[in-house]
Amino acid sequence: MSGRIAQLRTRRLSVPLHTPFVTALRRTETIETVLVELVDDDGAVGWGEAPQVWQVTGDSLAGSQACLDGPIAEAIVGRSADPRETASVIQDCVVGNRSAKMAADIALHDLAARRAGVTLAAHLAAFAGVSEPPATEVPTDVTLAAGTPDELAKAAVARVADGFGTLKLKVGTDAAGDLGRVRAVREAVGAGVAIRLDANQGWDAFEAIRVITALEDAGTDVEVVEQPVPARDVLGLAHVTAHVETPVMADESLFTLEDLVEIIRLDAADLVNVKLSKCGGLTPALELLRVARLHDFGTFVGSMMESHIGVGAAASLVAAVGTTSLPDLDAAWWATASPYDGGPVYAGDRLILPDRPGLGIEGVQP
Repeated sequence: MSGRIAQLRTRRLSVPLHTPFVTALRRTETIETVLVELVDDDGAVGWGEAPQVWQVTGDSLAGSQACLDGPIAEAIVGRSADPRETASVIQDCVVGNRSAKMAADIALHDLAARRAGVTLAAHLAAFAGVSEPPATEVPTDVTLAAGTPDELAKAAVARVADGFGTLKLKVGTDAAGDLGRVRAVREAVGAGVAIRLDANQGWDAFEAIRVITALEDAGTDVEVVEQPVPARDVLGLAHVTAHVETPVMADESLFTLEDLVEIIRLDAADLVNVKLSKCGGLTPALELLRVARLHDFGTFVGSMMESHIGVGAAASLVAAVGTTSLPDLDAAWWATASPYDGGPVYAGDRLILPDRPGLGIEGVQP
């Protein structure tokens, strides 16, 4: 086998959600994504996807598909199917377009794992030089979409009944009412359930300190607050981190290695959220996690509104190299059903990875 990439194919996919997903930035009722099939010269196929999240990455379906069919395909078709030789080509062949790069990079690693006859998690562990066998399942939190205190409390009780032990509340839509929302959820689920908050850039630094301090004073026992301030306000993020006791996580402030260096330099957060669609795939995600660990920053892997391909890739990353905090990989749980044959499945608050080569996905259901 010569192990060359013979073809890159794309198609668009829309997957309905069972419940609207609402944050301080957006509302959606579907997963919108571009699927990638990377085919080698022996006919083996690796799968990837490029999700559309306008308000965070700025990448559109049309733009990602054009990038994949154009400069990325031109750069990698005919090259080695080994990620050690070709992953950097994906990152260097075009500026930006990180969702498209994510799709191609995941597909490249999935293809390599399939060629080797191992799971994607096992492949990533070997790729990263990890000697311990990867986990076969990964725990996740579940998100509560933004809403009223009563709506959030009701949703929290339902999610705990579904088997989730960690709830992620979307706040930031109304700083004055966020304390009441969190208190309502805490009262509804009791002390045994972990609560974390995601403000999705919804506060300024001074609002964030007021709200988080009030939550601390009220004894709501919030585990972490994610991205309390606008993405580019890293100084504001550092100000919040320095003036509250609750750990603060950087999400939208972290796309690139340069972003991480700035967060480290300013000591702007306690944890960093690495997402494949922000950084451009598994290869750069591994580097971000490595550097964060070297500087004793907490590590966390999250997901956008992705299907089982993107979530399965992120879960395989966590299974291979681990994180310091329980990940946020519930995106595909919101889908009414998986559109794929094979792939990861949810069992309560755990994502079960298939014991099949690569992502374990064999095709798209009709």
